[in-house]
Amino acid sequence: MRSERMMLTVRGEGGRGARRRSTPALAAVALASVLALTATGCGSGSGNPDANTQSPAPVASEGDGKITIPDDIKDRLKEHGIDVDKWKDGAWKDWDREDWLREAQDYINPIIEGLWDPQRMRQAEDPDRGLQESDLSGDQGVTDPEPAPVDAKAVSPTYHANVPEAGKVFFDSPEGTMVCSATVVADPAHPGKSNLVWTAGHCVHAGRSGGWYRNLAFVPSYNDQALAAEGLVGATEDELAPYGVWWADWAGTSEQWIAQGGPTGGDGAPYDFAVIHVTPEGGGTGKSLEETVGSALPIDFAAPAVPRVESITVSGYPAAAPFDGETLYQCQDRPGRLSINASAPTMYRIGCTMTGGSSGGGWVAQGADGEPALVSNISIGPVNAGWLAGPRLGEVAEGVYDSVSRKFTGE
Repeated sequence: MRSERMMLTVRGEGGRGARRRSTPALAAVALASVLALTATGCGSGSGNPDANTQSPAPVASEGDGKITIPDDIKDRLKEHGIDVDKWKDGAWKDWDREDWLREAQDYINPIIEGLWDPQRMRQAEDPDRGLQESDLSGDQGVTDPEPAPVDAKAVSPTYHANVPEAGKVFFDSPEGTMVCSATVVADPAHPGKSNLVWTAGHCVHAGRSGGWYRNLAFVPSYNDQALAAEGLVGATEDELAPYGVWWADWAGTSEQWIAQGGPTGGDGAPYDFAVIHVTPEGGGTGKSLEETVGSALPIDFAAPAVPRVESITVSGYPAAAPFDGETLYQCQDRPGRLSINASAPTMYRIGCTMTGGSSGGGWVAQGADGEPALVSNISIGPVNAGWLAGPRLGEVAEGVYDSVSRKFTGE
């Protein structure tokens, strides 16, 4: 009989591969997107990733109206494994190990306008890899009894009226189009005007033997009206993405996740978190993400020890059976403790029947000021559902968050 340790799985998308030594350094990305690729398929912009594309990069056009990309920008991209001419023709689908951008400084996510059309969003799935300054000294290395399952409850529409910070993350992996969940969070560098999104590390990076996923985008209040699956077949983009599609132009996760994370969480699970900075597809209205959705959650990086947390509410879009990924669900429970190893931070664990696809979804608890604050994100759970675990956000998480926020200070 396998142990509980072997029954853990990343609740979303992950990667496989060899382990390398962990370092405490942060994995803030070091190259922003300098390129936008616009789908121009036959007749109209179909969003087909195989369609021919043209590149309206942020440079002046020539007299004939064609957009050119300066050689120095092309050379810089090539240093990071991106050949612009090949990328726009679909080379982003080449997951050859040598071309898979892995290191923290390698991140780049060119916008492909129209790629995440309603059909492609609906087809994105979870691979269901299921395996089966507070005093924290009492938590370290402790695992409490497995919690009783808590049935996930569908959030009433409109989602935006109830959980305006929640949304779905879409991305491409070697296995195809995939989904996670995520939360709009406040940005200290831009009060009231945040463009930051919190999710799981395994929703942006494959971990110890993979690299950064591609075509990463966030859709707040996805399927806001809670249309049933049959009603989504002819749904418009405005129905599925009423607040737009927001592409990641910067991302950060922990070095611990990059070094130790894997399909079943692994030793990287206590550090399985990520921060994404986003920009609206097509330029948007000039408003920030926070202004667009009307809310952003603060983050509590010094949440109390687990026994002192009365209740946590978790939100996500579970996509693995028996769920279909189209509906926003929540679970509420008092957390227990789950220790992956004695030297790593102890994780929160609650009873919840949500499955894969909910990964990255926010864990919200009452802060010291009595207001709701993000304290974790969905990371791992057992093969048969029943419970979820998420990392307690501490100094490493705050460092990743600050590094992404600082990158855009003054903009």
